[in-house]
Amino acid sequence: MRIDLSFLPAMAAAYLLIFARIGTMIMLFPALGELTMSSRIRLTIALMLAAVMFPLHRDAYQIDLRSLGAVVVMLGQEMLIGAVLGISVRLAVSALQYAGAVVAQQLGLGFVTQIDPTQGQQGAIIGNFLAMLGLVLIFATNMHHLVIGALDDSYTLFSPGEIPPGGDIAALATRTVASSFRVGIQMSAPFLAFGILFNLGLGVLSRLMPQMQVFFVGVPVSILVGFLILLIVLGAMMAGYLGYLQDVLHDVAPHV
Repeated sequence: MRIDLSFLPAMAAAYLLIFARIGTMIMLFPALGELTMSSRIRLTIALMLAAVMFPLHRDAYQIDLRSLGAVVVMLGQEMLIGAVLGISVRLAVSALQYAGAVVAQQLGLGFVTQIDPTQGQQGAIIGNFLAMLGLVLIFATNMHHLVIGALDDSYTLFSPGEIPPGGDIAALATRTVASSFRVGIQMSAPFLAFGILFNLGLGVLSRLMPQMQVFFVGVPVSILVGFLILLIVLGAMMAGYLGYLQDVLHDVAPHV
């Protein structure tokens, strides 16, 4: 009895290409690709999801193993597609950092920075808080299911071997950055209004009472009132952000 195993190299190559796309997206997606998560866990998740996607999209890969160059080119294309989709969602998450930076500046806490555990770099402490809260809400609202669904829908948006047009990538990046900045400013709008009115009042007070140390009086009041406003509007801010993130994920995973 002779067992034919000639199909194994083609299957292994197809799995490697699927893993290249899925792994790149996982490393960049919110919730699943955070730096606080162990790299081994992220690798395990990517390998398992690639194994789930393998029987669904195995036939989409037409691989000629006699041409190594073609396989390497396709590997680069798969990684590019994963990076484009992953970065698009990652840019949407940065809206919380924009909002946090504006809120901290208006409250007088712009100089208070801390290492952001999700990004591995310094950021405003309020921005780090909003980023962590957004990450918790993604899991609490089961929105990470949309993240997983986007992995499957990526094969509908970009077929294997298809190179995303450069103009479309630039337009997507520009649109995502602009919408992320817009949402961040909208989330921080109450604090912008408070900052303008409060500083205007301090300016009038300093003219009426020149001998008064306005800075030493204004900063504690600004922080106290700012935190009270944050307590009141935090729920509405995060609800609006989750709605925006859901729209972005539906763009990436339109069939989920």
